[in-house]
Order: sequence, then structure tokens, then C-alpha cells
Amino acid sequence: MKSKILKFSTLALLLLGICACSALPENLVSTNPNLQTSYSAWNSTLDVTQELRLGGVIASVKNLKNKTRIEVVNLPIDSSGKPDINQEPQGRFVGYVEGFADPIKFAEGRLITLLGNSDSQEAATVGDYSYDFPVMKVKNYHLWRIEERVVIHNNFGPSNYSCRGLYCREIIRGTQQGVVIQEVK
Repeated sequence: MKSKILKFSTLALLLLGICACSALPENLVSTNPNLQTSYSAWNSTLDVTQELRLGGVIASVKNLKNKTRIEVVNLPIDSSGKPDINQEPQGRFVGYVEGFADPIKFAEGRLITLLGNSDSQEAATVGDYSYDFPVMKVKNYHLWRIEERVVIHNNFGPSNYSCRGLYCREIIRGTQQGVVIQEVK
């Protein structure tokens, strides 16, 4: 009986942990069943009645009199709203946030996901190139950070000196190589 309860408890905690890791942040939740999360589908129709959840990398931030203009280089988002940094950018869009948004908090290169309504298009430039930006009126947003970890691989494997008393040490022969793994959190 106790083993069944222990197994069930372990399974429940495991499922809870998995769900907590992939949950959509509360500020990005929408009850709209027609929520658009595809940049290319939105950009092809530009339906001003659509609710959107899109993400990407902040390209620029400009504070205007009563609102802030955030230019975003779009990246596909996953089910938890995180921009996929392993995908190629799909285009650019502009999000307008009511009020002041600190340019330090919304720094260029930072990952962001925006929830809002489709507006229209606006013509602007990227460098000297004229670009028609689809526009979103932002209701809410979530800023993400990238965490990096390094995994070191030994090409030739370790070998140990013999232990002398309590002290053992490892010798690495040959070169070491590592891989930097980036995760959006």
C-alpha cells in the first residue's frame, strides 16, 4: 500500500515539475481561441481584429510622448511563449506599449514575447532600406533571458594517478573540447 502511494506521489511530482517548466507565463495567457502565433500568417492577412502572441529579439526601442515603440525581429515561439533562438528570423514587426518603457530594461538584443492586437502597417527604414512593419498594440509582454552552460568533453579520457593516502588527482591527457548550450528562461 505504501509503495503504491509513494509511486503515485513520485509520478505526480514529476508531472507537476514538467508542467511547471513549460507553462506559459500568466501575462501571456489569452482566452481567445483564434489567437495568432504565426508571424507569416499574420503578415499575409494583417487582419486588424486578430489577437496576437509573437516574440523575438528587440532591435530598437523609442520612447514617444505617450507610448513606446518597440521594433522586434520575429522568431517563432513555442507553446510556452519562448522565442526559439535556434530558428532563423522571419521578419520584423513593431509593438506599441502604452506609457514609458525603460530602454535599459528593453535593451537591444533582449528576447521578448508580446501579447496584443493587430493594428495596421507603418513604413520605416532598417538602415537605408524601406520596410513595411506590421504593427501590434501591446496589451502585455514577457522579457526572457538566455542562460548558458558549458559542457566539457575529453577527447582522450581521464586517467588517475594512484591514490596516496586520501589524495587522488586526475590527469587529463590531450585536448579538451566544450559545447556552449543556450537555453531561454
